[in-house]
Amino acid sequence: MASVGSIEWELDGIEGIVFDCDGTLVNSMPAHFAAWCEALAFYGAANVFQEDVFYAMGGRPTKDIVVQLNGDYGLKLNPEAVAMKKREAFLARLPQVDEIVEVVEFARRCRGRIPMAIATGGTRLVIEKTLQALELSDLFDEVVTADDVAVGKPAPDVFLKAAELLGVDPTKCLAVEDAPAGIMAAQQAGMKVQAIPAPLDFSLS
Repeated sequence: MASVGSIEWELDGIEGIVFDCDGTLVNSMPAHFAAWCEALAFYGAANVFQEDVFYAMGGRPTKDIVVQLNGDYGLKLNPEAVAMKKREAFLARLPQVDEIVEVVEFARRCRGRIPMAIATGGTRLVIEKTLQALELSDLFDEVVTADDVAVGKPAPDVFLKAAELLGVDPTKCLAVEDAPAGIMAAQQAGMKVQAIPAPLDFSLS
C-alpha cells in the first residue's frame, strides 16, 4: 500500500494502473469549462451550460455532451463544429493547466514497476498536447482516447482497451478517476477504482 496525502493507494494484486487525465492527472477542468463557454457562445448558445452540470458530465466525449445539450435545451448545435471550436479554445488556455501533484507523484513512483496507461474521454490531439506541455508523456505505456473506441465513457470501452494494450486482465487493474462517468466506466470494465476528490485538497506527505 502506498499513501499519498489522504489517499491510500491499495496495490495488492494490481498488475496495471489506468489513469483518467483531465481532473485526475491534470488540473484542467476550469480551462475546459471556460473553453466550453466560449465555444457555445460562439454558436449562439451562451449560458446554457452551467458549471455544476459541466462537472457532472466530466469524462464524457465533447460531441456526446453537445448531443445531450441539444436534447435538453432544444438546440440544433452541430456537434463536430462545437467540438472543434471548444478544442481550439482549450488549447489556447493550455498554459493555465498544471499537474495534480499528488497523483502525478504517485504515477512517478509506479513508473517502471507496473504498466500504466491513460484512458480518457478527450481527443488524442488535445490529450497528447496536454501531456507534452506538462512533460508527462513518458510516464505512460499507452494512451487510449475517445478517438480510439466506438463508445465513450460512461461505457467501459476506453478502460477495456487500455487493459488490452497493457496486456493486463481488467480485473487486475486499478483505475484512477475523478468523474462520475469515468468511475462508472471503470467499474463496468471490472476494475478496482480509486476516486480522486474534486477539488483535490490534500498535499503529498
